[in-house]
Amino acid sequence: MNDAPGAGGAMPTADRPTINKLFRLQWEPAQNAHVLLYPEGMVKLNQSAAEILKRCDGTRDVDALIADLELAFNTCGLGPEVRAFIADARARGWLG
Repeated sequence: MNDAPGAGGAMPTADRPTINKLFRLQWEPAQNAHVLLYPEGMVKLNQSAAEILKRCDGTRDVDALIADLELAFNTCGLGPEVRAFIADARARGWLG
């Protein structure tokens, strides 16, 4: 993933992550991937990052987001990786 300007921040348990208003998440056919568009460029996302960010809509807290991912992909134990990604995305300024 490409670096984008951002600011860090702690992730409270009841946090309801949402994509920063400076970014737009969309499917980009030319890239055959989801991307985050921002004024200075674009970040091409891998499938895991896209699935997490698609759920960062401000309607669910991190625990609910993780539960949704585990249900959607019929797996368990995603919590540590999802929390790490969310912390990294927040540090890059992708999440508000």
